[in-house]
Amino acid sequence: MSPMFVPGPVDVAPETLAKQTQPMLPHRSKEFEATFQRCEARLRQVFYTQYRVFIMTNSGSGAQEASIRNLVKERVLCCVNGSFSDRWYKVALANGKQADKIEVPMGQAILPSMVEEAFKKQHYDTFVIVHNETSTGVENPVKEIAALIHKMSPDTLICVDAVSSLGGAKIEMDAWGLDVLFTSSQKAFALPPGLAFCAVSDRAMTRAAEVPNRGWYFDFVLLEKHRTKDSTPMTPAMSLIFALDFQLDRILAEGLEKRFARHAAMAKRSQEWAGKMGWPLLAPEGCRSHTLTVVCNPPEFDCSAFNKFVASRNIRLANGYGDLKGKTFRIAHMGEIQPDDLEDLLAAIEEFMRQPK
Repeated sequence: MSPMFVPGPVDVAPETLAKQTQPMLPHRSKEFEATFQRCEARLRQVFYTQYRVFIMTNSGSGAQEASIRNLVKERVLCCVNGSFSDRWYKVALANGKQADKIEVPMGQAILPSMVEEAFKKQHYDTFVIVHNETSTGVENPVKEIAALIHKMSPDTLICVDAVSSLGGAKIEMDAWGLDVLFTSSQKAFALPPGLAFCAVSDRAMTRAAEVPNRGWYFDFVLLEKHRTKDSTPMTPAMSLIFALDFQLDRILAEGLEKRFARHAAMAKRSQEWAGKMGWPLLAPEGCRSHTLTVVCNPPEFDCSAFNKFVASRNIRLANGYGDLKGKTFRIAHMGEIQPDDLEDLLAAIEEFMRQPK
């Protein structure tokens, strides 16, 4: 398998890819329903939740929209510290919701003190935050922020986008008191793109039943009706679910704690390597991602030129995202990436830097 160090779509194991070639079944058949329900039961283990996990045929952005449409009755507070958290704020506005935001410069984390100040000024029925901002490599202190909100405003629902971290970092939905927690298939789960996994608490389901104009495709109440009966209201992405069924076995066979430790070790190695090179990291110490490392671009390093240099080895590194393109590069060490793969990348970067310019 060719190592791609990009934060999605990531490499998918050949045996997992092959599961997509299984013959189709009627999506209302008992055989498919059994597969679907088996997937959901194991997803709960990865999410550390007793609640339902919706298997949705959309990207993580769809789960962002679903959270807004189902839960926001009056006003939502959005935390913005990068491109994908900013997208969630824009989704709230696009759905006609009253939305305020806490915004910090890219590369900084949302701190509990900032959330505390916001809740002193205004009541919010819904709070949304990105756990792992893919554009900056910043991991927000969601556990601490959730504890603060439960103390200050216990009726506020807490929604967390963990698109680029869940499955690579330990996020305990129930223990942290989260109401919605979601991720996408093409990141740390190491599956092709096209699915989102969205865990929803009982109290979030109660709220959804009270919110008008939830739409149809993303309606939690409708999704729940079919989850308990068969699978989904609409035709699901069956080939991807066949791959999910197989990949969940691989994830649990590795062991969740071992999987988290592997990702943490690669994060530490990447951070230490950047320090050795004298290249600063964008994220401050104490809030750095477990699944990708964002390095501030030294003037002598050209990410595009590096990708051409290693093209014959099928290695690919990610440039900075959005406004950070050309200013940073991103080492995604998630999913199927192993420590030996990371060593190959770091050695290749050092080799590239030794080339005469």
